Amino acid sequence: MTHSDPLLAPMTNTDRREVAGVQMDVAPAGTGRIKRVVYPAGFRWSTHMQPIVGTERCMHAHVGFLARGQVHVEYPDGCTEEFLAPQVITIHPGHDAWVVGDEPAVLIEVDFEAETPQLFGLNGHRHRT
Repeated sequence: MTHSDPLLAPMTNTDRREVAGVQMDVAPAGTGRIKRVVYPAGFRWSTHMQPIVGTERCMHAHVGFLARGQVHVEYPDGCTEEFLAPQVITIHPGHDAWVVGDEPAVLIEVDFEAETPQLFGLNGHRHRT
């Protein structure tokens, strides 16, 4: 069966995972990974993922290309960021985030698992100037 939307079509040579309704296709790339992450409409990290992970906020850094949808990010200091596809995104550890609107958000992400913040220099959220 073929999928008419290439952003959502099945992928080969990836490890497919689903956690809290979020679909991830993960492929190794050197010492890192490239991922297609599909966040469903209505997804919010603090509602859907926090009970599974157990941390107050998402402690992962996210670097990539938002290919579809809209994502709202909020940090504990009240600072917010809004990302609307198509857009490159950088999200620091220690955030809450949610999908805005009625369509899923599709993120093409590059990471180095636990080393992502250090390798991308994302060791703490700072207000934009």
